[in-house]
Formats: sequence, structure tokens, C-alpha cells
Amino acid sequence: MSSRIAASLALIVFAVCLISGGLAAGNSLATILQRALLAMACSYVIGLVLGAMCRKMLDENLKIEEDRLRKNRKEPVEGR
Repeated sequence: MSSRIAASLALIVFAVCLISGGLAAGNSLATILQRALLAMACSYVIGLVLGAMCRKMLDENLKIEEDRLRKNRKEPVEGR
């Protein structure tokens, strides 16, 4: 999951940098590609961190829910 988030983020940032660098700024091709690749590498690292954080959050929430369900299953039902 982390690598998918990182790759998606990196490709989106790369595309945005290519478009903005080419259309808006009018930079040379070498400058555009250099900056886009640098932005892609940085955003990939950020995406890995975000993906790891999301994974940890999901794991913690699933553990809490699993514990709650096990506790409810072990308690006797009153009124029967």
C-alpha cells in the first residue's frame, strides 16, 4: 500500500511539474526534466512516509476493533 501511494503521488507531481515547467515558465527541456525528476524523487519519499503512516493507523484501528469484537463475543448475553 505504501509503495502504491508513493508511486501515485510521485507520478502526479512529475506530470504537474512537466506541464507547469513547460507551459507556464517556458524553461528549457533540461531544466524542466531535472526539476521534475527531483520533485518526483522527493514526493516518492513523502508518499512512502504517508503510506506507512496510513498503514500503521489502519493496523491500530483494526486491532482495536478486533479486540472489541472478541470482548463482546466472550461476554454473556443478559436476559436469556
